Amino acid sequence: MSRISDDPKVEVLVNTSFEETRIAILEDGVLAELMWERRGSLNIVGNIYKALVENVLPGISSAFLNIGYEKNAYLYISDVIDGDKRPIDKILHKGQEVMVQVVKDAIGTKGMKVTMDVTLPGRYLVLTPHQRFVGVSKNIEDDEKRERLNEMVQRLAAKHLDNMGCIVRTEAEEASEDELEKEIKYLYRQWKTIITKFERVPAPSALHEDMDGVLQVSRDILSDNVRLYMLDNKKDYEKVLDFVAKISPELKDRIKLYTAKTPIFEAFNIEEEIEKLRRTKLPLGNGGSIIIQEAESLCAIDVNTGKYTGNKSQEETVTQTNIEAAYAVAHQLRLRNIGGIIVIDFIDMKKASNRHKVVDALNDAVKRDRAKIRILPITRLGLVEMTRERKKESTGSLITEECPQCRGSGRVLSDESMRIQIQREIYDLTQGRPGGTLRLVVHPALAEYIRQRQSVIEQNIHRSVKVQSDPQLAWEDYKIVLE
Repeated sequence: MSRISDDPKVEVLVNTSFEETRIAILEDGVLAELMWERRGSLNIVGNIYKALVENVLPGISSAFLNIGYEKNAYLYISDVIDGDKRPIDKILHKGQEVMVQVVKDAIGTKGMKVTMDVTLPGRYLVLTPHQRFVGVSKNIEDDEKRERLNEMVQRLAAKHLDNMGCIVRTEAEEASEDELEKEIKYLYRQWKTIITKFERVPAPSALHEDMDGVLQVSRDILSDNVRLYMLDNKKDYEKVLDFVAKISPELKDRIKLYTAKTPIFEAFNIEEEIEKLRRTKLPLGNGGSIIIQEAESLCAIDVNTGKYTGNKSQEETVTQTNIEAAYAVAHQLRLRNIGGIIVIDFIDMKKASNRHKVVDALNDAVKRDRAKIRILPITRLGLVEMTRERKKESTGSLITEECPQCRGSGRVLSDESMRIQIQREIYDLTQGRPGGTLRLVVHPALAEYIRQRQSVIEQNIHRSVKVQSDPQLAWEDYKIVLE
């Protein structure tokens, strides 16, 4: 894969059905990101609550808070205001009422993660009420634009924010002072409303709900790079159109309603791409492959050369495969929304310079990812450890569950293991006595294998066997019938 371009052509496709909304983000025609919202599940990242402290555990520098759901929310010391200065049990106590914001959904057995350092995002700015720093996103690299924006926001913050902080977002690169002032005043009013509500309502209570997915995309992603934002639901289309008309009227013509009979995700081949997300082994363009093994808090990725032999030295071949794998891994992490600790086992390279090339490629590949990412140096064995911010469960966890046949391992007993197990059970059942016939009912694919080994089985159990296939049986299920 080539280096990631700074200004991709972005298309957003939204499919809304009875139970869920799916948002696909394509960059230069390639599916780059998927967002899901299901009606029956909690989608509360960004929401602000008046919470009740249930437990404070100084031993792990954490507290558990009731925000109104079955599971208590988790608050770590680094997310407590003044938590860097005093122990958590000197700041919080049981029964205390505090304001918190959800930063991570409940995943698996873990409750949602919250912070006391609340933020309010707008299109151009993020208001940080508990901070005093006023600055510009590091993603705006042009020095002149940074200086212009910094001067404007410093002036506006001093005028309107009453010692609160804010960060200018990347989307504000071309914004005027009037647009920034309008948003600063809006976010300030929003914060005052939240404060007023906090003083009046009992704990636990919701104080502020973040926008739903289709509006979040309008706020966070819609820009000059987005050439199309197409929705297949008229109500969502009108909602987005109205919102964009207020915040960025010049982009209204990018919002389109999809009305064709073919479902939108089928028409743009998104369904086919979603189906591929269940695969653990993915081919690379040069004949190599990557294997993705995802656990609850760690993901291991293995890189293989496969059929690719190259036309230069082995070191050059391996390096090229690893570089291509770096881009593929970054793409899959974002597409599958895999977070937490990630370990990538690249193919061994002898030269340190080649190892650095691979890490450089990985750093380049993650540039477009909106999640916070940290990449550690590559080891001599070709291992790279990295972390990717996790706010919601991964796509794999969302759309799949543990296989009842393989018990979550992703593997089932081999046909030979099944034959030996069945043979042993028959021998125990008949206590090795010869004579008679028995009927064996198994999965069709296993039946074919057992017929090939039937003479061996009959010789070992001293009985004749009738093999019958049943497509209703799972691979590891079978029936032994004595006749």
